Amino acid sequence: MEYMDEKILAVLNQAEKANVPNNISAGPVRVGNRFYEFEQQAFWENKVHMFIPKDFEDMPEQQRALKYPYEQRPQIIKSDETGSINFTLNRVDQDLQDQWVKQLTDGMKAMIKQANPANVFYTDGVEVVAEKQVGYFEFKSPALDGFLYHLMFFFAFEGKMAMGTFCCPYAKYEEWREIAFQVIRTLSVTEEDKGE
Repeated sequence: MEYMDEKILAVLNQAEKANVPNNISAGPVRVGNRFYEFEQQAFWENKVHMFIPKDFEDMPEQQRALKYPYEQRPQIIKSDETGSINFTLNRVDQDLQDQWVKQLTDGMKAMIKQANPANVFYTDGVEVVAEKQVGYFEFKSPALDGFLYHLMFFFAFEGKMAMGTFCCPYAKYEEWREIAFQVIRTLSVTEEDKGE
């Protein structure tokens, strides 16, 4: 009888998951045990737009310095209230055109692999999002208190490199992974100057 109860519970859980909306641009979505409402936010003089959770806020300066102790920390860090789940965006003064995105992504992945061989890499690739090439790769890295999940993505913006990351504790990776990819797929870039 106990086995039958487990089966029924599994079917009910599956049905509940199927009924929960999971499109971030169509309303609140359930991530883990709570619902998040996503909204399109604008960055860099209204030229880059992306859907991120409404209640994610700019990470306070003191927390930024701890989480990103190096000098070149991301310019934009949107974080949940704990500071453990965040989206970042950064502009890098390095030339980049759409057709070089795959090469750059492969190079960045190789560099991170070499810097820390303990990182475990998963998928990588390039997707076309709103007519822009967006390269990405995902990996797990060791941290002081466990492991972290990272999804890094790259795109050309006004002839230069722009990069973003999603980061969360590895324990929350399964809840957030699909959502993080959806966020990347909401990226839209307006450029007056496309570069040479």
